[in-house]
Amino acid sequence: MEGYKEKILKVCNNSSKNTLMETLKIEYTDVGADFLIAKMPVTPEVHQPDGVLHGGAMVALAESVGSMASYIFLDAQKFAIRGIEISANHVKSVRDGEVFAKATILHKGRTTQVWDIRITNAEGNLVSICKLTTIALEKK
Repeated sequence: MEGYKEKILKVCNNSSKNTLMETLKIEYTDVGADFLIAKMPVTPEVHQPDGVLHGGAMVALAESVGSMASYIFLDAQKFAIRGIEISANHVKSVRDGEVFAKATILHKGRTTQVWDIRITNAEGNLVSICKLTTIALEKK
């Protein structure tokens, strides 16, 4: 995996061009045998009106990192990946800096995958806990 890490991250980041991930400035930063990590800056563009990170932005980050993890751990030539369910519990507010999302596989089935996604702040404090279910649809 170590020899492919830079190549995988480059593919992940290049695939974000002209998408929501680029709009939110999500950057994929690390990958391992069973996880993918991304970061997102916390700026006024992703705040809710009272100046804290919008929960929807965190859910978008979680779904982005989990779906991309499914994409890289499955045969992307054969399958299209779609999120089919996501749940999130936001436990801490963030006003600025960066947040980091780590997607770790809980279940890797042929058709469905379940991801645990932990979002933390720069100090490593838990901000949100998310669970994402993805489906792999065979390309025709």
